[in-house]
Amino acid sequence: MTLILKDKAALRAWRATLAPGQKLGFVPTMGALHAGHISLMEQARAAADVVIASIFVNPLQFGPNEDLSRYPRPIEADLAKLEAAGVDALFLPSVEDMYPPGASTFVEESMVSLPLCGAERPGHFRGVATVVLKLFNLVQPHLAVFGQKDAQQCAVIERMVRDLDVPVDIRRGAIVREADGLALSSRNVYLSPEDRAAAPLIYQSLRAVEAAYFDGEHDAGKLAALGLAVLARSERIVPQYWEVRDPESLGAIAKVGSRGALLAVAAHLGTTRLIDNLLLSPGSAAKAIG
Repeated sequence: MTLILKDKAALRAWRATLAPGQKLGFVPTMGALHAGHISLMEQARAAADVVIASIFVNPLQFGPNEDLSRYPRPIEADLAKLEAAGVDALFLPSVEDMYPPGASTFVEESMVSLPLCGAERPGHFRGVATVVLKLFNLVQPHLAVFGQKDAQQCAVIERMVRDLDVPVDIRRGAIVREADGLALSSRNVYLSPEDRAAAPLIYQSLRAVEAAYFDGEHDAGKLAALGLAVLARSERIVPQYWEVRDPESLGAIAKVGSRGALLAVAAHLGTTRLIDNLLLSPGSAAKAIG
């Protein structure tokens, strides 16, 4: 049975009961769990002796016109999924417990957080970095697993951990997709039937660019234009960005070279914003990340 820890004091008391030799794996989430989240917990379970997850809808990473108030919070269903996955404990704090009155300290990464979603959602990654560092300080895990669908988030956290000497092994878990290629996301529930029917074009655009790359097209601008052309097949999809980026720094590149590239896309379908990406790896089949 998954133990529910509702505040920092309960978490610290539970953490103190673990034996020094036990390896603790951690999966931070915002809830509304799906098979992608469960795959991260399974990855943590395979690498650790004890697994803890957190559910916290972090207000710091939502902009003023974003979906904080309507973000899905099906806690009973989430608990059932955690128990089925064999997660040992769940940290379920309140906003007041995580951010005491007058809290004025934030964490900001200033390179990999700037392009892509960072440019479109100012302050988002400051909120991510702040809450993740707080969670790491509280949970003190040996390893933490993040979904690679949020590739830029992974890059920001990896850079923060490196730069601030945080003793946590960061691991990425592969994207889990629907049968038609749509990446699993808690926000998929917002899609209308018509938008849901159009949404697989996002992944199809990534695969079309992947195919063009392996056919010999390495110009980043031409590859991005091809991706946008695929999205244009549906008037329901409004692209926010379609980029070919360095896979580590996320900096702009003119051509895909020996380091490969991250293909990254964000688009709106109605009021729902979806992201997806794919890693081009020279000399081998590409693999989805995000």
